[in-house]
Amino acid sequence: MELFKDTCLKCSKLITEAYSTSFTLGIKTLNRKFHAPIYAIYGFVRCADEIVDTFHDYDKRKLLDEFSRQTYEAIEQGISLNPVLHAFQCVVNEYNIDREYIEAFLKSMAMDLDDHVYDPALYKEYIYGSAEVVGLMCLKVFCEGDEEQFERLKKPACSLGAAFQKVNFLRDMKSDFKDRGRVYFPAVDIRTFNNASKEEIEADIAKDFEDAYAGILALPRSARMGVYLAYVYYLKLFRKIKHLPATHILNERVRVPDNTKFALLLGSYVRYQLNAI
Repeated sequence: MELFKDTCLKCSKLITEAYSTSFTLGIKTLNRKFHAPIYAIYGFVRCADEIVDTFHDYDKRKLLDEFSRQTYEAIEQGISLNPVLHAFQCVVNEYNIDREYIEAFLKSMAMDLDDHVYDPALYKEYIYGSAEVVGLMCLKVFCEGDEEQFERLKKPACSLGAAFQKVNFLRDMKSDFKDRGRVYFPAVDIRTFNNASKEEIEADIAKDFEDAYAGILALPRSARMGVYLAYVYYLKLFRKIKHLPATHILNERVRVPDNTKFALLLGSYVRYQLNAI
């Protein structure tokens, strides 16, 4: 059984490495004990996200419904023949991850199957389910059963997840609208999107980054550098977006070059070793 579990966890690691070099880099800077469970969480959320974003030639709703059913069944039974779901249920059951987080996540994924005009309430609900709860799942792992610590860090963890997701939305406005017909930001018409609209969104994101930082400093040291690295990477991407006009965002996807990512890694490592974070 341990061989099966280990193989399933390696499948989630493979998915993470294939889909996100940045997230993989962040995981590798965590304490080794956190690698497998965080890979398992990423593998789960990536599969669900792929269903709603990529599988255009298939019945997405049917696939997501089946994926959701199998998820709950795996958690309840403690086993699945789907390697990603088996790895995920191991983490859910070992770290007592709240089912509400899983339900909120899958609900947000289902929201992507329909056309929505996002008002502030629906936008907040989507952000919570698609991003904040993923941060809370990871926080459950990092706190290793310390519920007092978890409760203390919940709010900044949500802020960090929200900041990451909103930066993604801003970076991907062109492809989200062109390829999927989505505009997530409330009251934003992509046809009239301008610098003023962009600056309003950026002010909201800056507040999320500010609220998240104190929580990162309060994380267990074994998790701090990995989360900090993700924070500085997204902050760098955000600052790069801020310096560009709205027209650029609508025409070109902004990226952080690999050499810059490496420099951020080295800088984060030095700060970590000097106890500056």
